[in-house]
Amino acid sequence: MYYSQILSTGSGVPDRVVTNDFFNYLVEDADNWILSRTGIRERRFVADHEATSDLATTAARNALERGGIDSQDLDCIIVGTSTADMILPSTACMVQKNIGATKAFAFDMNAVCSSFVYAVETADNFIKSGKYKKILVIGADTYSKILDFQDKTTCPLFGDGAGAVILGATEEKKGILQTLIKSDGKGWELIQVPSSGSRKPITAETIALKENTFKMAGKSVFVFATDVIPQIIEEVTAKAGIKPGQLDHIIPHQANVRIIDFISKKTGIAKEKFLLNLDRYGNTAAASVGLALDENLRNDVIKPGELVLMMGFGGGLSWGGILIRF
Repeated sequence: MYYSQILSTGSGVPDRVVTNDFFNYLVEDADNWILSRTGIRERRFVADHEATSDLATTAARNALERGGIDSQDLDCIIVGTSTADMILPSTACMVQKNIGATKAFAFDMNAVCSSFVYAVETADNFIKSGKYKKILVIGADTYSKILDFQDKTTCPLFGDGAGAVILGATEEKKGILQTLIKSDGKGWELIQVPSSGSRKPITAETIALKENTFKMAGKSVFVFATDVIPQIIEEVTAKAGIKPGQLDHIIPHQANVRIIDFISKKTGIAKEKFLLNLDRYGNTAAASVGLALDENLRNDVIKPGELVLMMGFGGGLSWGGILIRF
């Protein structure tokens, strides 16, 4: 039987740092207002000429370089994103060209902020089949391109970024031990961009109504997140035959520190076990988990032999978890 081990990770973020003071036009003392409600101090926004594939390519190149891996050795590239460069073709094919991975097949996956976890689950199953040996998974988003900058309930929350992981086949029982992905289509309306596809194509009228920008029912999403995250922790650890307390680290979707505080109290898991960087990057959507994973591996916070649970949740509604032994 094959397992998927993490061979390397990488990340890519824009150069432009946007502090909370940027939003003073929306609310008085924006820094305190945003920090107290979300835990976010700053985020990164791409330049006008930059797109999701640019950040994804940087993350991919960094992962290849860090792992000493030739792009020609990749069998597959999966990009998890809900802000593709364009409606077609896939962003993954653009990344494939940029890194010269001519032997790989490439495609996108959209589960909104859960996209990275969904993509890792998919890659894990590809590797377990025995058919593929090395797969590049990237979570990347540029939400600054779709935000309504007059909506103070959403626009301060998000940042742009990309996180990548290269998975490789091993016969040792390590790497990805258990996975879980779920969705509930009854809640699809809670997180959406109303005018962005075939249901309601973009027109001058929808632009005037700002229906081509991101919309979220924040309070309902908070309730959803605080309900499903404990379920992810309980179900994944139970499937692996361990107790939640045996986890060394948890890398959650970096959405809001209030969610993490609530989950820590609800589950009894110390907040120190939750690896967070949303104070510096905000909610980077599909990039958030991969970005935090790369950062904590590079900084040696995650050590060999440790158990780490990665979790995502987002639009769809969608959620999932990946248990890894490093």
